[in-house]
Amino acid sequence: MSAESTRPLLLPQNRKLRHLRGISLRNLAFTRPRGRTIDDAALNKSPAKLESLRNTPQIHHALSSEQLRPGPGRRRSTNLVNASPVTRQKQIEDTFDSKLADAFFSLHVEGEDEPVYISEVAERATNFNFSLFELSELDSTITQTPRVTIKIWTKRHDTWSLLLEDDVDLRALNWLGTLQNVHFPPNSLVFHMVDGIYSLELSNKYPPPKKMPPTPTSSYNALMRLATLDNSIQDALATRESLTQQINHLLAKQTPNQVPAAKDTLALAEKYLAAQKRTVEASKKRNEELRASIGARRTAIAEGRALQEKAEIDVNNAAEKLAHSKTLLAKTKEQIHGQRRRICEDLDRIWRINSVSTPGAPPLTFTICDLPLPNTNYDDSLLKGNGSDTLSAALGYVAQLTDNLQCYLGVPLPYPIRPYGSRSTIRDDISQLPDTQKDFPLYVPRGGSSAQYRFDYGWFLLNKDIETLCVSQGLKVVDIRHTLPNLKYLLYVCSAGTDEIPDRKRGGVRGLWAGRYRNLTVAGMTAEDEASSFGGSRRGSDASSVVGGVGQRRGEDLRGKIIGGSNGNGHGNGNGSAVGFEEAEVKMTLRTKGMRESAAQ
Repeated sequence: MSAESTRPLLLPQNRKLRHLRGISLRNLAFTRPRGRTIDDAALNKSPAKLESLRNTPQIHHALSSEQLRPGPGRRRSTNLVNASPVTRQKQIEDTFDSKLADAFFSLHVEGEDEPVYISEVAERATNFNFSLFELSELDSTITQTPRVTIKIWTKRHDTWSLLLEDDVDLRALNWLGTLQNVHFPPNSLVFHMVDGIYSLELSNKYPPPKKMPPTPTSSYNALMRLATLDNSIQDALATRESLTQQINHLLAKQTPNQVPAAKDTLALAEKYLAAQKRTVEASKKRNEELRASIGARRTAIAEGRALQEKAEIDVNNAAEKLAHSKTLLAKTKEQIHGQRRRICEDLDRIWRINSVSTPGAPPLTFTICDLPLPNTNYDDSLLKGNGSDTLSAALGYVAQLTDNLQCYLGVPLPYPIRPYGSRSTIRDDISQLPDTQKDFPLYVPRGGSSAQYRFDYGWFLLNKDIETLCVSQGLKVVDIRHTLPNLKYLLYVCSAGTDEIPDRKRGGVRGLWAGRYRNLTVAGMTAEDEASSFGGSRRGSDASSVVGGVGQRRGEDLRGKIIGGSNGNGHGNGNGSAVGFEEAEVKMTLRTKGMRESAAQ
């Protein structure tokens, strides 16, 4: 309910403690009030005024109006004329401290030892607006009382003391309605009720009534009809009460019939029994479902444990083989590295890349197979005469060496190479070019600036492939235009190592000079002997050991024929042939089986 209402809504006799919502304190003062008589100061403003007068032990002389009039004004000397600013500030603070204090209040009800409410502590003020509260949750014997004792506690100089204790009858409060433009006396209490603001010291302040036109009231006849209607209602109520008593008296004399009540009880019991049966059936069904679920879970758990045990056995077996596998892996990697070292040394010996030590030669100039190959920045004079063929052949060697290295090092090239000797090409499948223009020549073209551009771009792609191989071995290429220096550096690093280079596996190359002869029979050799000698099993196997003796004899006979032919005693053909048959009749083969046999050991 609004605290700014114009008139009180509660009658004075209806005001109870439950209607109290808050208390405020105005004009806190610690000095005794002046300007009034002794007997007036000693009077209590509670309803027990006459009782207080009877208990007054003495009658004091009342002061006259002249004596109550204040004397002439006298200016107090503050002695701050020559005082320092610190002294002035200190006196001002003392003045304020003498008027300010910390305060809280407590509410007490007769018959209760403990206070029914204690407010929060408000700090350093003279006017206190304490928080509103709600007392309706207390016991009804407390909330229905109209009298309450209010105690105001203050703190000065770190000491709490009781400043004011007042026994207030809420029925004697005076209506204020608002706190604006109201001058309160010292230590005045303000009560916030559910219908507005009240005070004990100030008189009622009701606003003047509003001027409104007179409202017509009921006539005498209407009032008489209402009175007659009320009398009729009262007679009807009395008749109903009389009939009720007669019916109760008759029912008390009769013997009560227990059959209907028993039937109702039986029907209710049957209803409860049916409900319980349904509940039991549902519980049994649920029990069976749970048992089936538990059985399925147990089966799944057993299967899982079997799988777990099997996996554990597999893990243990694998753990036993893990160390051996790691050792075998390390040994295989070491053998692969050794074979790569050997292969790189063979490649270095096959494609001889040597530096040019001729005076006046540009730095970092190398030759491959005794063919000079400049870096990408070359002179146009190299393209004249036989220089273009030399450059194409050198690039063909480089292309073939790079293509072999990608196989031995296991590094795929981003730009595939087709090594065709001095007519090698390289393909760019990465750039978005038509299929007919993806192949670039690695030989000096003939066709103008466009063909020259495609040759330069193909050389650039070849250098990028060499850079890819170097990066795969952890090498940093300073300048990709140095084709042969980068290749030489790559072969040097790949063939470097402190361990001894492993030997080539047996059975790698067979029959360097073995072939099929046309219409030629060597003395002492038949077709079956030839097949057993050149088409037999791998050296070192069981089959080779069985036929080893026969093959050795046939080999010695063949070697004798060859030596005899070279001395002129054999069937020589007179043009330097060692075995006495023409070159056109010999088919030479080169087989390289068994190169990967080291990986299984």
